[in-house]
Amino acid sequence: MGGKNKRKRGAERSIHPRNKYSDNPPDFKLLASLYPSFNPYVFYSRDGRPRIDWTDFNATRELTRVLLLHDHGINWWIPDGQLCPTVPNRSNYIHWIEDLLSSDIIPKTRANADVVKGFDIGTGANCIYPLLGASLLGWSFVGSDVTDVALEWAQTNVQNNPHVSKLIEIRKVESNTEIQNDPDEFCSGVIESYHKLPVLLGVVKDGENFDFCMCNPPFFETIEEGGLNPKTSCGGTPAEMVCPGGEQAFISRIIKESVQLKQSFRWYTSMVGRKTNLKTLTSKLREVGVTIVKTTEFVQGQTCRWGLAWSFVPPSTNIAKSRAVNSDLSFMLEGIQRQYSAIDVLQSAESFFSSVGAFCKSDVASFHINIRASKCHCDVILNNGTVDAVEASSCQYEDKASNVSDGSNSLLDDLHFRISVFQQIPGTLLVRGSLQQKENQGKLLLIFQHLERTLRNKFCRGKVSADMS
Repeated sequence: MGGKNKRKRGAERSIHPRNKYSDNPPDFKLLASLYPSFNPYVFYSRDGRPRIDWTDFNATRELTRVLLLHDHGINWWIPDGQLCPTVPNRSNYIHWIEDLLSSDIIPKTRANADVVKGFDIGTGANCIYPLLGASLLGWSFVGSDVTDVALEWAQTNVQNNPHVSKLIEIRKVESNTEIQNDPDEFCSGVIESYHKLPVLLGVVKDGENFDFCMCNPPFFETIEEGGLNPKTSCGGTPAEMVCPGGEQAFISRIIKESVQLKQSFRWYTSMVGRKTNLKTLTSKLREVGVTIVKTTEFVQGQTCRWGLAWSFVPPSTNIAKSRAVNSDLSFMLEGIQRQYSAIDVLQSAESFFSSVGAFCKSDVASFHINIRASKCHCDVILNNGTVDAVEASSCQYEDKASNVSDGSNSLLDDLHFRISVFQQIPGTLLVRGSLQQKENQGKLLLIFQHLERTLRNKFCRGKVSADMS
């Protein structure tokens, strides 16, 4: 029971605070009473709660339609088989970009900076991001796509909403703007398998500048892989869900083209479906010399996605003061062996830090640990990953001596953070680290990598310790 309740609280915390559904999730009973077309899809469980069948494409499509109409004033529809987006999850992505743009991490680059201009890569028939961005925030958009069906329905959805239609342009990706492979390119091995059409180059016009681009990339390498989850039915054509090399190849193409476009975009962003790909892509971004990389996590119900953002704009001098972007760190533990639970992982994490002498205070009911680690404790973890009794004692003695000699020194230099464990789905846990002093995020990231390796080796089938970036 505790794990289930904790999962619910963890998911709610991951919803962006400005998301319309953060405190008010969709009320199926109310929507069914207001929209007769939605009523046939609502049924009631034994506890009296209204529900829908998430495996029914017609039900999920009608839910999206009424949510967009009821909460956003958007008239919307897509034909059978097209990808049906979930409104709360897509809203999280929009608000995260809003955070990036409003932060002082990098300066504004466009002359007419009061009018935010975005580019939606692969907008699809649903055109969800331009419609939400325009209706929620008044942003202007270019939405691109390759198939005639997607372009036709995206344009229809724009035209059916005259209050935002002037803010949205739908643009076709032409095959004659094909980009040739560079045999020396940094992402050889995956990008060669997905090179027939451009993503941004040739689609962005000469002299155009944007505040950001965004993308919900094709996550899968095959259509069979895309249909593995029998519990949901969101539709999706092969063009929307599949590309050779999967999302890693597609996002690698965006990275490659961003190297050429550089500051034509203030922020390049993409959604990422797999944590392992997030680490690989982040490493590639460091290789090509971006000035900054930001990541976030989107948790909606039992679905986890990540956001990846990068820029070539030199960072502002007051970057350390920026508070707009979430600095929490997290990783997923997948394939946890049956004999272990969230409490076992929490206790193991506590032992990891207490073994080096760090101060730990656990709250089992809330599944978190508050930790204070001195520089000595951190150095032991980073240098060895383990510690013996002599080293732990030395760290404790050093802390006490420091406190005596300079009462204002040690406590201020200590690393204060919280480790939380959330149940996601059976066999999968989310481990999150929250830092109190954002200027020490780099150190916590390194320590977090050691913790991740330790927990994976102990609890996960296959012991994926080589998964560290």
